[in-house]
Amino acid sequence: MDNTPKTLVVYFSHSGNTKRIADKIAAAVGADTARIETTVPYTGSMNEVSAQGKKEVEAGYKPKIRPLSADPAGYERIVVGTPTWWYTMAPAVLTFLSSTDLSGKKVIFYMTNAGWPGDVIRDMIAAAPGAEIVSTKEILFDSAGGNNMITPENEIDNWIASWK
Repeated sequence: MDNTPKTLVVYFSHSGNTKRIADKIAAAVGADTARIETTVPYTGSMNEVSAQGKKEVEAGYKPKIRPLSADPAGYERIVVGTPTWWYTMAPAVLTFLSSTDLSGKKVIFYMTNAGWPGDVIRDMIAAAPGAEIVSTKEILFDSAGGNNMITPENEIDNWIASWK
């Protein structure tokens, strides 16, 4: 009998790096995935999106998000992934965490960044009162903003195996 908790990986990804990790986790643990999408998509150059993100973070803005493709209430374990936006989680992830009751759920947080991790994990934990935080992980990509992952694959595999 399989005692693996029913798992949902919820993530926001603008560049694709956080999605890459979400897909890796889902494949390793047999999880479902649900992408957080804002009702008004971010558009423009990376610099324009970055400037908009900075304004949103500084204002504590919580953009409206579309309903997820899966309801977190039906899962025992929730993995939440975010890119780092101005030293914290992306505003869309703040919206998700602020509007979703994770009390009593086993929760794993991960964040992707390009060398400036800030307080992302601490902020995510603070936004999930009542959740049982099982594990957290910072995953580093190159500082040029590309998709070159600096954190070794086997380190991520070992992290997943530690809570799988």
